[in-house]
Amino acid sequence: MDDSWIKVFSTSLPWQAEMAKQVLEENGIEAVVINQQDSSFFFGEAMVYVEGKWEDQAKELLKGIGS
Repeated sequence: MDDSWIKVFSTSLPWQAEMAKQVLEENGIEAVVINQQDSSFFFGEAMVYVEGKWEDQAKELLKGIGS
């Protein structure tokens, strides 16, 4: 993953990030989840990144997740 990847979703619930990734991949957009949540204390975020060219489409697809 290089600097051309953009964060399109973040959550404190790792399962939501995985769900977002699945939605994107089902729509032909490669996505990566970066989980920075501390496993002992359950704080931090899980973030979903896509290549910059997919940013607008990805954000549109993920509007309903986490609401």
